[in-house]
Amino acid sequence: MLDFKQKLENYALLAVKIGVNIQPGQTLVVNADIVSAELVRLVVRKAYEAGARLVKVNYSDEVVLRTRYDLAPSDSFLEPPQWQADELEDLAKKGAAFLTIISADPDLLKGVEPGRIADNQRISGQTLAPYREYLMGNHASWSGLAFPSASWAAKVFPDAPSEQQVELLWDAIFKATRADQEDPIEAWSRHLDGLKTRCASLNESKFRKLHYTAPGTDLTIELPEGHIWCQAGAVNGKGVPFLANIPTEEVFTAPLKSGINGKVSSTKPLSYGGNLINNFTLTFENGKVIDFTAEEGAETLASLIALDEGSSYLGEVALVPFHSPISESGILYYTTLYDENASCHLALGAAYAFTIQEGITMTKEQLLEKGMNQSHTHVDFMMGSPEMNIDGINDDGTTVPIFRNGDWA
Repeated sequence: MLDFKQKLENYALLAVKIGVNIQPGQTLVVNADIVSAELVRLVVRKAYEAGARLVKVNYSDEVVLRTRYDLAPSDSFLEPPQWQADELEDLAKKGAAFLTIISADPDLLKGVEPGRIADNQRISGQTLAPYREYLMGNHASWSGLAFPSASWAAKVFPDAPSEQQVELLWDAIFKATRADQEDPIEAWSRHLDGLKTRCASLNESKFRKLHYTAPGTDLTIELPEGHIWCQAGAVNGKGVPFLANIPTEEVFTAPLKSGINGKVSSTKPLSYGGNLINNFTLTFENGKVIDFTAEEGAETLASLIALDEGSSYLGEVALVPFHSPISESGILYYTTLYDENASCHLALGAAYAFTIQEGITMTKEQLLEKGMNQSHTHVDFMMGSPEMNIDGINDDGTTVPIFRNGDWA
């Protein structure tokens, strides 16, 4: 059994070696909340030991962020963060790698006037679009992992004694990321090989459509010509492999923007803009959301769908078996990084350029012509369940079972 210190060392090593896979002479940019300083310092050391030229740390503070939303003038949320966009885009073009450490309270902005959040999301999305497109095209290495803040741990384990909540969340994180194993690097290598095998099978099948059925869901998703099934293990513009999400259990591709019809029901809460959206449905016609409902967070969902022209269309379709390790933990994490790996999910917003043949060489206009959605946002929501069946539909109309009762058929 490894002690906490060794597990944390393993976790930091995974971030550097498997996540961003830092290369000698490369710059690493770490974006993190100040509560995660213990992990950040370990990551910085591991990165320099691996040969990093510079590690640049950008700390945030959720208390400061909440204070801004409560007290700052409304028009300040319409001011583009151009200084931030210019720096990030410059670093990306110069070959930097980017690591995000997530620890925010899922209810951080509960009670904030929705218009202020929507304005900030829209303006930030527009301003940071060139940087995000650089990452979404896998031109630079990027990765994300989590650090359990006290507020997040209290949300996940509300019935546990307060002094045990963070420890319980650490245990769950270490297990889900394989940081509790003697050789986590080798464990990840084996796991990614399994995901690659799933992708190869789906790419060989070349399905024209996917048909989802489950309680509250009857949805048909057409796939674009030349679509590619991928997993989070990717390769950047210089041929260096990296892992975008730690953990990851999904295989995914892009849907045809205009090819989604039917209704889908969520199966887990979505934390978006510091607010929870829960028990919601989306109805699609020719790709676009034409109606929605939500038991909680309806205003927040409405602002997401109305963010820009592409935010009411889908940009990702992802398959995750119900009996994945994270799902079997029985834990609701209230963060997409984890919950998306416990459930099949879809994403409103931009499609990843690398999920279509030659996509990374195409302009935005060319991608749109191929049916790849464009947007300033990309928000995953969970819709898988143990009752979900998914069929692949071929060009000739014949069907092949892909999922039965929430698992690979």
